[in-house]
Amino acid sequence: MQFPYQLTAKGKYSLKNVRLETGFEYENEEVIGTKTGLFSIDIEDGKIKTVKANDPASDAIDAKGYLMLPAFRDMHIHLDKTLYGLPWQALSPKRRTVKDMIAYEQEIIPELLKTSVDRAEQLINLQQHYGTHFARTHFNIDPTSGLQSLEHLEQALENKKDSFKAELVAFPQHGAYYTASAPLMKEAAKLKSVGFIGGLDPLSIDGSIEKVMDFTVQLALDHNKGIDIHLHEVGESGMKTINYLIDKAIENPALQGKTFVSHAFALAHLSPKEAEQIAERLAAGKVGIASSVPFKGTIMPIPTLKKYGVNVLIGNDNVQDYWSTFGSGNMLQKANLIAELYGYATEYALSRALQFATQSILPLDEKGSQQWPKTGDEAAIVLTDASCSAEAVSRISKIEALMHDGNLFWRS
Repeated sequence: MQFPYQLTAKGKYSLKNVRLETGFEYENEEVIGTKTGLFSIDIEDGKIKTVKANDPASDAIDAKGYLMLPAFRDMHIHLDKTLYGLPWQALSPKRRTVKDMIAYEQEIIPELLKTSVDRAEQLINLQQHYGTHFARTHFNIDPTSGLQSLEHLEQALENKKDSFKAELVAFPQHGAYYTASAPLMKEAAKLKSVGFIGGLDPLSIDGSIEKVMDFTVQLALDHNKGIDIHLHEVGESGMKTINYLIDKAIENPALQGKTFVSHAFALAHLSPKEAEQIAERLAAGKVGIASSVPFKGTIMPIPTLKKYGVNVLIGNDNVQDYWSTFGSGNMLQKANLIAELYGYATEYALSRALQFATQSILPLDEKGSQQWPKTGDEAAIVLTDASCSAEAVSRISKIEALMHDGNLFWRS
C-alpha cells in the first residue's frame, strides 16, 4: 500500500470545525448518548497549544465536523517480517510448532531481507491508513539475520519519521540459547535505539525458565532497558514464568512499569479466582500484559486485569505473514473485537473500549468530564467520520486525517 495521505500542514497552524466530545447524555442516571461540539484547535511545535471556541469564519484548516480522537498506538507488532506487499500466501499445515517456524525462518530470512525495508514501509502505510502513528515493534535477533533485521527496520522508520514513530524490542525469535542468539542480544542491548529486551518461551525453546529469565532481566538492568517477552506456554510453565518475572520486577524497582509479558496465554486457562490472584500480583509488580485479540479461540481475562489496574496493551501482532494469515493492521478493529468479545455494547462501555486503540487516552473520563485534548498534549490525532467514540468503535469508522508530531496528513 502507498502512503494514503497528503501532507496538509506542519509547524504552526489552526484547525476549525473540529468535533470534540464534551460529555455524556443521561437518562435515569444511565448514559444514553455522547454530547459533542465544534471547536478550533491551535497546533504549534508538535503540541496542542489551544482548544478554544469554534471560529467558522477563520482561515484555519477546515476539519469539516469530523470527530477528533487520539491517534492510535499498536503496542505489539512485527514490522520487520511481514509478507504484506508480496503475493498472497496462507499458512502451511506442515509447520505446527514454534520450533517448526524457527527452522522455516532460517530458510527464508536471507531472501526476505532483500526486500524488508520496502515491506516494513508498506506495513506502516497500512497501519497509518487506519489511524496508527506509533508502534512497539519486535525485531528478530538471530544468527541467520544477525543485526540486519534491526538495520533494515531502522531504515524504514527513518524514511517514515515525519509521520510515524516506533519503540524497538530486541526479540530472540530463535531462542536465546536454542540458537546462538545470546551474544547478539548483548550487542543489541547496547544500542540506544533499542528500548526493550525481548524473550521467547524459555522452557519449551531453551529448556530453562530461570536461566533465560535471569539473562533477560540482567541484560535489561545492565543497559536500562524495559522487558517485553513472548510467552505462548500455558499451564505450569507459563504461570511459573509469569510469576518469576513478577518476582524479579518486585526485587528490582527499575523494572517496574516497563516490564511486559506479551500474549501470556496461560492467563486464559485460569479459574476466575486464579485470574484475580495473578492480576493482583501483576499490578503489585507493575508488570503489564501485551495481548493480541482474539487468538485461536483463547479469550484473555482482560476485564479482570483492568479491574486490578494491570497495564494492558493491545497490538496487531502478525499482519498477514507466515505466522498468521490474519491481521488487518487496524487498531480500531481491535477495540471493536474486544467490545464484542467482552460484551461492551452500551454507549458508555463502547466509549471506554476506545482505550485499547489509543492505549488508555480517552476524550472523556469515567464521569463524562472532558479530559482530552488539552493544552500541552501531544499533537497526535485522527479525524474520523463518526459522531462519537462509541460509534467509531462499533462501526470501525473511516479515518479521514492523521496527525503525527504536529504534522497533519489528509486522506488523498
